[in-house]
Amino acid sequence: MNPAPLDPTDLALVRLLQHDGRTSYETLAARIGLSRAATRARVRRLKEDGVVRIVGIVHPAVLGRTVCAHVTLAVNGPAAPTARALAALPEAVFVTLTAGRRPIVAELRTESFDALSALLADVSRLPGVREVDTTPYTRVAKDPYLPADAPAAPDLDATDHALLQALQADGRTSYADLAERVGMSPAAARARSLRLLAAGMLRVVALTSPGAVGLGYLAGFALRRSGTGPDVARLVAAESVQFAAECVGRADVIGTVGGASLPDVLTALEELRSAPGVHALESWLHLELVKERYDSTAR
Repeated sequence: MNPAPLDPTDLALVRLLQHDGRTSYETLAARIGLSRAATRARVRRLKEDGVVRIVGIVHPAVLGRTVCAHVTLAVNGPAAPTARALAALPEAVFVTLTAGRRPIVAELRTESFDALSALLADVSRLPGVREVDTTPYTRVAKDPYLPADAPAAPDLDATDHALLQALQADGRTSYADLAERVGMSPAAARARSLRLLAAGMLRVVALTSPGAVGLGYLAGFALRRSGTGPDVARLVAAESVQFAAECVGRADVIGTVGGASLPDVLTALEELRSAPGVHALESWLHLELVKERYDSTAR
């Protein structure tokens, strides 16, 4: 999880694409000080080298996946084969191998609690699984890819879904190619796509290894608050906090912090631990990212 860092120009380019993966080459070029052709070549190289994937991330509510849960697995024997088996499930959008009480951590997304219950039964039968611990989310307080609040109840037709599917596979698909796929003019495809983006149903971002953007180390945390505890939005506002969700179960808040070094991660955890109203904090270190896919198939 700690690859060679990018050069300053590549890093600036990736950060721009993380903010908006459909930013035009002209705009990208102007912001990083290169020609349009050189910028396009850099983006192509970053994609071909596997440094970034530029994808459309559809809000779970649009896909009907309104129930999300943090899951940890205890295993008998090596954990990696079990983690790969878990990652093969489409409902598992995030899977890592960790140094902690349980070696596998995942996020599951399903359409209902009944579906989550059935999925957990399947997970418990995966080879090597000894124990499954589940903590459902009640609200996502901070997400690097999507707004905390769900979009209005989607009223999408088959064309909208076709556009979402295409943008999930390649977030920089041209409007001309989108138009050809859905059978409309480029202007109409552009208008529809912009409507989906503006409504918060979709966001196009660059997914990359944390180490490539100066976050070579990631740690998860589960904290308990004292009484009502601190305001969660204020608690997780620090730049080091990458993700946070309010939960029911063994934790009130579960999340992820990142840093360029282990001391940076330790500092972030210590700041959370010492925040007023935090009763207890458990943490684990993410060692290997097995899967990070948020599309509708998520394989």
